[in-house]
Amino acid sequence: MTDDSTRPPHPPQDPQHPESPAAPTPTSGATPPTYEAPAPMHEAPTPTYQAPTPAEAMTPGSEVPPAPAPLAPPAPLAPPAPLAPLAPPAPLAPVARPGRRGVPGWTWPALAALALVVGLIGGALGATLHEEFGGPSLGLQKSGVRTAPPLEEGNTSVSAVAGELLPSTVQILATSGQANGTGSGFILDSAGHVVTNNHVVTAAAAGGEIRVVDYQGRIHAAEIVGRSAVYDLAVLQVDGVRELAPASLGASEELLVGDQVIAFGAPLGLSQTVTAGIVSALNRPVTTGSSRDESSFINAVQTDAAINPGNSGGPLVNIAGQVVGVNSAIATTGGLMQEAGNIGVGFAIPIEQVKVTADQILRTGEARYPVIGARVSTSEQNELAGAVIDDVTQGSPAQAAGLRNGDRVIALDDNRVTDGVTLIVQIRTYQPGDVIELTIERDGEEQRLSVKLGSEVG
Repeated sequence: MTDDSTRPPHPPQDPQHPESPAAPTPTSGATPPTYEAPAPMHEAPTPTYQAPTPAEAMTPGSEVPPAPAPLAPPAPLAPPAPLAPLAPPAPLAPVARPGRRGVPGWTWPALAALALVVGLIGGALGATLHEEFGGPSLGLQKSGVRTAPPLEEGNTSVSAVAGELLPSTVQILATSGQANGTGSGFILDSAGHVVTNNHVVTAAAAGGEIRVVDYQGRIHAAEIVGRSAVYDLAVLQVDGVRELAPASLGASEELLVGDQVIAFGAPLGLSQTVTAGIVSALNRPVTTGSSRDESSFINAVQTDAAINPGNSGGPLVNIAGQVVGVNSAIATTGGLMQEAGNIGVGFAIPIEQVKVTADQILRTGEARYPVIGARVSTSEQNELAGAVIDDVTQGSPAQAAGLRNGDRVIALDDNRVTDGVTLIVQIRTYQPGDVIELTIERDGEEQRLSVKLGSEVG
């Protein structure tokens, strides 16, 4: 019997070999102002003055006795000299204050510039200390991930993809006591984080040693930032890889069956190995592990690109050079086995789920997954007739929605549910807090129930 990812699962015990399949699933400047000197003021027009016209002298013969000789008219007044433009007033001297000296004009700009420099240095120092001494960051958006396709549109060259991705692919060596494991990973961002499978590093999670070998053969110490057994993913902080280019993250949702994909990793310890194939299927429900407590569930991208033990955690890449999944599991004629080799049926965790889980780990140090709070049967003898609810947890979202023991779930949001594994995988493509609609059969009748997903750490 398996938890449908609603009841907190037992802490998954990862397979000892690097190839235990895992199971995550996607859900789902400005131009600086310019200043001009003000236009000069026009000079005031020079006033002109005209002397008044003198009055006519009296005509002789007038009966009025002749007046005394008229005085000579006054000389016309010269126009006044034009006024000189006023000089600007002299600046007022700063008023001296007791106990203070005048502050030079350059002081304030200098202080502002100094404050800016101090702020920048403080921010950079704070970021450095945060990275050096641990603690959650601001997630993927602030860690320097790439998303643009590194290769030109229409590329068909596998060798061009290899040239782009090999420098971003690493081999991972995990040791704990006498236990040794090897797997693969890829550089996630410019902050020195690496993504791999949880089952690759589980052996070293409790005091073991993790080393990362880059494409130049250099060995770097690494520590686990966080991991998710439910989605079989882990994020490592690796010393000395910041100068290496992070891989570009694409979208598995844009893949079509038949698209060409390339797998990178260190199969059987052979580092820097590249294999090519196609997308064989999408949204393939896969469970790994020999019991419920050891299982992860994958809504996987299936590929026939050769994947072998040691490829776990390495990137699955599209022809544009973008990571679309994390290689996690392979199938054999006997099922999903630890010791098995490639038979052309491999599975990768979709990159959408990788982004969600890595972001949670980088922000909070842990990953969460959605649950409804009910246990379902994973028996293979249900003839693809749906997922039978075995046990509903008290106080769970399932109970609040009206789900009962014995109900048979046949669809989730109109997507067919064939068995318990399918139901668990479909639920885990959503996020905590999402509302899903279950179509159930009860007493021969169909009903629809809305369930708001809870969450658990794992």
